[in-house]
Amino acid sequence: MAASPYSGSPYAASPYDEWADIYDAVYSYVVEDIPFYADEAVAAAADGGAVLELGCGTGRVAIPVAKAVAAANSGGCVVGLDSSSAMLSRARRNADAAGVAGCLSLVQSDMRDFAFNRRFSLITIPFRGMLSLLSVEDQTRALMNIKRHLAPGGRLVFDIFAPDLGIMALDSDVPYHFRDVTDPASGRRMVIYLQTRYDDYTQIMSVRAIIEELDGGGAVQRKLYRDFALRYIHRWEMAHLLRACGYDVLDMHGDFRRGEFGPDSGNMIWVATPR
Repeated sequence: MAASPYSGSPYAASPYDEWADIYDAVYSYVVEDIPFYADEAVAAAADGGAVLELGCGTGRVAIPVAKAVAAANSGGCVVGLDSSSAMLSRARRNADAAGVAGCLSLVQSDMRDFAFNRRFSLITIPFRGMLSLLSVEDQTRALMNIKRHLAPGGRLVFDIFAPDLGIMALDSDVPYHFRDVTDPASGRRMVIYLQTRYDDYTQIMSVRAIIEELDGGGAVQRKLYRDFALRYIHRWEMAHLLRACGYDVLDMHGDFRRGEFGPDSGNMIWVATPR
């Protein structure tokens, strides 16, 4: 259904451009990861270290992270990177509104081959951004590039979902109700359905989000279709990929409270450092 956001030039149109105007509303319910990444950033920036967030989108995580780093008065800085110009435009407006534009630098580039003349104490990829890389070759390129940009003792922290066989077994032709959300800016209600097709050979899931915007009486005012693709990664596959790319795994949490990973964990939060 969807192409990779990391195909072709990093400055070409991104499939995520069309998400920019609704992203903040659709994902307004996702908040549990913010304190985790803010704590990681504050610790990394304690001695003036720099923090880089890859796949920063509209700044959902990067903005509160920059606010936390600025409040700590550590002298550290935060950089957000994304391939979508439309998402970055929204991020700049959000950063201005939040009063953090002066302490958050936003850069358009590709996580596989970005280049900075500095190294970072912490590089993060929140909200499953790693899964936007649709091949092992692209994942490897990104991990090697990240390693080149980590300072000695620096850490890579990212989260991915744990593949759910129950969801993968659902009929791919039938949309299922995902959740209702309320846009915090407008107060309008959105009903979100997902239709997902899994390719077990490539491990790529092609997702169509069907978003219905409702008026106060519950009538559908607008219906949107948005497509994207992710490549799901199993636990030990990720562990071996990190090791093959020259990382040591320091931790792997099962939730954003740093709980132990178990059979019922929905997330894998990886903490790694170059060997």
